[in-house]
Amino acid sequence: MSERMLQDDFTLVRYENPVLLTRHAEPEKSGDASAGDAKPKTAAPTADVRRETEEVLNTILPPKEWEEGGQVWRQQVSTIPATRLDVVNLQEQLDMKLQQRQARETGICPIRRELYTQCFDEIIRQVTINCAERGLLLLRIRDEMRMTIEAYQALYCSSIAFGMRKALQSEQGKSDLEHDVDILKLEKVDLEKQLTDLRQRAEQADRRSAELRAAEEKKHAEEIGFLKKTNQQLKAQLEGIIAPKK
Repeated sequence: MSERMLQDDFTLVRYENPVLLTRHAEPEKSGDASAGDAKPKTAAPTADVRRETEEVLNTILPPKEWEEGGQVWRQQVSTIPATRLDVVNLQEQLDMKLQQRQARETGICPIRRELYTQCFDEIIRQVTINCAERGLLLLRIRDEMRMTIEAYQALYCSSIAFGMRKALQSEQGKSDLEHDVDILKLEKVDLEKQLTDLRQRAEQADRRSAELRAAEEKKHAEEIGFLKKTNQQLKAQLEGIIAPKK
């Protein structure tokens, strides 16, 4: 049997049933069968168009390949054109999966982004089947959107790292400033002690100079008094000497 049901992982992109490429015991037989199933109408003109469409689809949405039980399976996107009902079902499945997986309606949400990416890929698949050029143009738009989002993510991560570095630097600078404040407080206390000591010395010097000034003034006043008294005595003696001669 060369086909099996889809894997458990769900995707909004429509895929064909997986095809067995190689068997562990009979690789050539299974390969011939799958090759025969893939090329039934090579002579018809529409087969070339279909093959070209498949190549474009495989370029836009590469096939899935995995190994299970010694067998290699391959699963390609579906080449069946989509109808209006398929688009309506796609929208309903998108809304249902957003609700089931509890995707956030606003803000950054990886689940919502994944589902919308799958939905956009399915739209590209549907458009590519009808017009390969429009599908390739949508592919360019999708890749540009991805590069823009990745650039925003890189910018966001770098800004977070920059903010963390600045926060660590500010914390380190804060601790350094607190250390400097403690040192300055100790210097302030030391300078206050020196200022108090100098004030005491200045007061003592002022008191000592005032006492010396008072002593000098007292000594000077006593000398003046003594000189005045001596002058009066000499004056009296001089008058006593001069008076008898008259």
